[in-house]
Amino acid sequence: MTTRRILLGTSLAAPFIATTGALAQGQWPNRPVRVIVPWPPGGSTDVLCRLLCEQLQQKTGQSFVLENRPGAGGNIGADALAKSAPDGYSMAPLTLGAWHINSFLYSRLPYDPQRDFQPISMHWELPNVLVVSAQHNPANNFREFLAWARAQRQGISYGSPGVGTTAHLSGALFTTRLQIEGTHVPFRGAAQIIPAMLSGDLNCALDNLASYVPVIQEGRAKAFAVTGAERWPTLPDVPTMAEVGVPDFVITSWCAMAFPAGVPAPIVERASALIREVTEPPAMQERFLRAGAKGVFSTPAEVTARVARERPVWQEVVRISGARLD
Repeated sequence: MTTRRILLGTSLAAPFIATTGALAQGQWPNRPVRVIVPWPPGGSTDVLCRLLCEQLQQKTGQSFVLENRPGAGGNIGADALAKSAPDGYSMAPLTLGAWHINSFLYSRLPYDPQRDFQPISMHWELPNVLVVSAQHNPANNFREFLAWARAQRQGISYGSPGVGTTAHLSGALFTTRLQIEGTHVPFRGAAQIIPAMLSGDLNCALDNLASYVPVIQEGRAKAFAVTGAERWPTLPDVPTMAEVGVPDFVITSWCAMAFPAGVPAPIVERASALIREVTEPPAMQERFLRAGAKGVFSTPAEVTARVARERPVWQEVVRISGARLD
């Protein structure tokens, strides 16, 4: 596995031994923070995490060092966070897989999502988007795509960043409900899915919108529907699933920043407040939208409540899809 480290700003400071005073709310961070990204460079989580960390660095004057630890549906990076020292200097953007979906895909996980993570704040939320190659697919709208897909004797292929991701589960539900013969093709991330789709090696994707906005706007990919309840602000001509005749298909992906469990409460509160401060301004909201997501923020308790609320919903989606990773 290749690990890529991206240093945002100044070089790493000398090792620091935390003292009682260093735990005070107003003093975090006073040295560089390691940010473990459980997905590859170029994907939605990586792009949006970098955007947030650039702002946190400007706000605090400290470096936020991105360390990509992809693999196993986000489990490798999530496990690395769970096993990090609870000193407030390791954090990670955790998506739905780490918070609850992977619990239903694997008989055993190397971490306990209900015990090993300390939520900080929500980070982003976005729908999935149904996309095809503009060069290799004849359809120009959803109805034409559906007719084309059903006419393929060998079925169609759809890509995702891995088994059990929202892209995979969305694709499985979509092909099942619309009676399309579909073959799931897992990749390591959108950075690999997009070239395969644009070259015609892959028929389509129903993946997180953030990574696909550039190729859609450039005209290299055609977008037929988004899975949000409303049209996406930067793609106003792309209808929702409900508008193209697929009801009850509202699926959004989201991410929340987290520390390992055991980080002192003042540091958690300080980090949560900082994320709100850098995310809330309209200019930053616009930057998130241009990157393909809505920038969101919350209290740690609100993250915990959302995880508990959505857990049984995704358990049922996983059951319907038949996905398992043991």
